[in-house]
Amino acid sequence: MNQPMKILLSNDDGYFSAGLAALAEALSALGEVTVVAPDAERSGASNSLTLDRPLTVRQAPNGFYRVNGTPTDCVHMAVTGLLDWQPDIVVSGINHGANMGDDTLYSGTVAAATEGYLLGIPSLAISLAYGSACATESGTPRHIPPRPEYFVTAGRVAADLVRKIQHCPLEAPALINVNVPDCPYENLQGLKVTRLGRRHKAEPVISSTNPRGETIYWVGAAGPAADAGEGTDFHAVATGWVSLTPLQVDLTHYPQLAGLRSWVER
Repeated sequence: MNQPMKILLSNDDGYFSAGLAALAEALSALGEVTVVAPDAERSGASNSLTLDRPLTVRQAPNGFYRVNGTPTDCVHMAVTGLLDWQPDIVVSGINHGANMGDDTLYSGTVAAATEGYLLGIPSLAISLAYGSACATESGTPRHIPPRPEYFVTAGRVAADLVRKIQHCPLEAPALINVNVPDCPYENLQGLKVTRLGRRHKAEPVISSTNPRGETIYWVGAAGPAADAGEGTDFHAVATGWVSLTPLQVDLTHYPQLAGLRSWVER
């Protein structure tokens, strides 16, 4: 019989988020759940570590630990000194929105899972892709209103995956990016292994003026999907499937190695 798992949870929406609470509840039946999450929303923090100041950890009334740092800080601290045990798995989420394609480069949700992976622990990043298409009972696609609703669905998917890892361990620690359509669990088409798609260029920054007359800028919205064909995470989620994308950290562009060597030698 498998021993209960030691599960470390984090996110980038903050320790108070509905997605994190749903994830903790869904996984509590599978093992010992510990939450170490940012004390404020840190969406878009990517893999940043806080090196210019000390960090503090406090325990919230719900038992979650909150850190005045980034998602990466949270997982790094938890694994390398805060906890006196090693997690069996790191699960980050449930993010309030999709993390597909180029989103993964900026996402704090993915970053928290990446840190677990870099520390040798199987890790999942779970995102609720609200506003995506999902099948109805008749099998035809429908569109969900643009607000997160079915955190319970994403929680059940996370529990399914953790349970599978528990009973059928991966051959090596993996980093898996998971995007769940925002619809009832029963309406999901199933799990589909995908590759990352690509987005168009981001929207321009938005400028305005503050009360002091200074020009200020807001980063523009992410661009729409450009590479969203069959086989991508965008396509899977848009047709009601849960997308599972294995990620790697090696950013080397191998096909360009020979060309760059030749250029250097000229």
